[in-house]
Amino acid sequence: MSSKWSPWKQAFAVPGGFALLVVCVLTGAEQSAPKFKFDPDWPKPLPNKWKMGGVTGLAVDKDDNVWVYDRPNDLTDIELEAELSPPLADCCVRPPSMIHIDKNGNVIGSFEAPQGHGMAVDSKGFAYLGQDTVKKYDEKTGKMVGEVPRTPEKPPGGGGGDAAPANPRTPGRGSRGPVAGFLTPPGGRAQPDPAARAAREAQVAAFRTKYPPTTPMIVGGIEEIRLDEPAHELYAADNYLGGRVMVFDLDTLQFKRGWGAYGHTLAEMSTNDADRAYTPGGPMPKEFRGHLTLNISNDGMVYAADRNANRIQVFTKQGKFIKEFILAPMTGIGGSTGGVMFSPDKAQKLLYISDLTNNHIWFLNREDGKVVGQMGSMGENGGQFFGLHMIAVDSKGIIYTGEVFAGERVQRFLPVR
Repeated sequence: MSSKWSPWKQAFAVPGGFALLVVCVLTGAEQSAPKFKFDPDWPKPLPNKWKMGGVTGLAVDKDDNVWVYDRPNDLTDIELEAELSPPLADCCVRPPSMIHIDKNGNVIGSFEAPQGHGMAVDSKGFAYLGQDTVKKYDEKTGKMVGEVPRTPEKPPGGGGGDAAPANPRTPGRGSRGPVAGFLTPPGGRAQPDPAARAAREAQVAAFRTKYPPTTPMIVGGIEEIRLDEPAHELYAADNYLGGRVMVFDLDTLQFKRGWGAYGHTLAEMSTNDADRAYTPGGPMPKEFRGHLTLNISNDGMVYAADRNANRIQVFTKQGKFIKEFILAPMTGIGGSTGGVMFSPDKAQKLLYISDLTNNHIWFLNREDGKVVGQMGSMGENGGQFFGLHMIAVDSKGIIYTGEVFAGERVQRFLPVR
């Protein structure tokens, strides 16, 4: 078979269930993928009878230690019986939302903060957490020291599982669990009557008129946070209107610039939901579909992964669109393109993409987006994934992962030379 043959074209020509296998086998033959082995000794068991919730943020600091941002509110009653007085079981107790783990797997620090989504840590000892906006914390004290401006109102129907409960926590009482909001109830989800639907659409239209795409602050929730310390800039993926790349000054936390899919300026972004409509395997939507994450390469390119549209778009730091990669296009539900990381070589030749739905780490050639291999499958054994949500890579090329759903754990994978 000719090396010029395009595996993506062939993948579209065969049934969807087989297409991904064809892609992996053929592209893997063209270029070898990196190899990793699961490390069963990292992390050590958590102290204080803690049970980790779903991992919604993962970052490696300057010392190659790992910060884990988890959701304690994912835990259920049966996981919190050690909190009762008297306790009904040896385990467990809610953990802090921020847990610091060293290279040997030991917890070396922690602090409490409202749970959220997305995080980054800088070289000066500050953590940036995605909550209702981006909030800056002192890692040592857990004290909030700054926040990115956001609108006083949230989009109609906004909120979600990352929000802290309205009522104080009751010892031993948990939630319905980490997947409750994702499961379709028997008989399907009830559809609102036409009058209720019309009223909600009117609310949404009024909100988008009041807060257009050009609004220079966070409007929706935060999906991702990345730092460009040399340029003194903070990048945030605001999930308003399917996703906006928003750039803020790292020192003042004031807005600088932003853009949408295909390099649309904020003024060019559409408020029409039809421009975000997408069917797996179909044409790409005109705007970001949802669950936008991002990262910045050493050579100054911004990689924005539009998870619900199974694609990765590449931009300059000023928002000029360069190219688009499509990954596992038949993937439905949660989409295939989650977190974006890079191989540790100076040229960062490979992209590492975490896939929440297929529970793989995909390895892509950064230049052309071709799949060169994959790692992992759905399961609960060590080295498998059940809700692969977050990915991080340290200076030595070690991969760290964080899971939601039934996973609720962090794992480490060591390079095999």
